[in-house]
Amino acid sequence: MPRGTGKRYDEAFKKETVKYIAENNKSVAQVAREMDVNENTLYNWIKKYGQEPEVKSVQSFSSAEAEVRALRKEMRDLKEENEILKKAMHYFAKDPR
Repeated sequence: MPRGTGKRYDEAFKKETVKYIAENNKSVAQVAREMDVNENTLYNWIKKYGQEPEVKSVQSFSSAEAEVRALRKEMRDLKEENEILKKAMHYFAKDPR
């Protein structure tokens, strides 16, 4: 199928699908088969909508270890962002003389 001729889904459907994956703790491949949506398309939707509050609030973890891993990753990412912002602040605060 040529690029751009695929099915079009509205925003609400995409968000609900991502929410469904998070709520039911199902694999992306399984949901892709169930809904007849390309697996890569679902991954793109997860990347785009997975951090939205209404989706994030329903995410469940299979174990306490998985939750700890996710929180540690989030903490690492936030620390990295903070360091980048500090460096940028120092760079832009330098006297241009």
